This record gives sequence, structure tokens and C-alpha cells, in this order.
Amino acid sequence: QVQLVESGGGLVHPGGSLRLSCAASGLIFSKYTMEWNRQAPGKQREIVATISSAGSTNYADSVKGRFTISRDNAKNTTYLQMTSLNPEDTAVYYCNAVRRPLNFWGQGTQVTVSS
Repeated sequence: QVQLVESGGGLVHPGGSLRLSCAASGLIFSKYTMEWNRQAPGKQREIVATISSAGSTNYADSVKGRFTISRDNAKNTTYLQMTSLNPEDTAVYYCNAVRRPLNFWGQGTQVTVSS
């Protein structure tokens, strides 16, 4: 059974930083593209960052230069380092493992940016 477990969310002041983690089990982690998505209240879910099995990364324009996605295949874990956070980054952040046609999601972790 595949499980993706996110952690690291919380409340942070504007300008602050957080690091999200996503621990995966039940799959061959190194073969999957890993994504971080987020969904803010009243908005559609959007892709924030992706990292391929080869380590190539892509970012949404809104987070370029502020967020960094990485992976540790030895630990079956992907990370999202978030800096210079602002209130528009407030959302539930979801980890997603993709190897088409397979697609697995975590339960999400709340990130709230507020003073």
C-alpha cells in the first residue's frame, strides 16, 4: 500500500521560512516524479514544484526564487524548502508521486502565513 505522509506545515510570519517533508512508502520512490501542490481556500489546486526521477526541477512562477524542491532517494523523502513566505502562500500543501498512469497523493499539511 502506497503512503505519502507530509509534515512540517504550520503558522509562520510573513518573510519567514518553512521546510515541508513528504515521506513515501510502498513504492519504488526513485522512479517517481515528485510534486508539491497547494490549494488555497476557494481556489483550484495548483502545482508548486516538481522534481523528476533524474532530479530535474520546475517551479510555478509565483514561487521561483523562493521555494526549493529536493529529494533524498535513500530516505524515500522529498522536501520543499520555502522562504520569503507571504500570505498568498497560505494553503494546504500536498505531496504527489507520479509515474503515469500511477498517481498517489498525501493527506496534505496546512501552511498559514500571517502576522
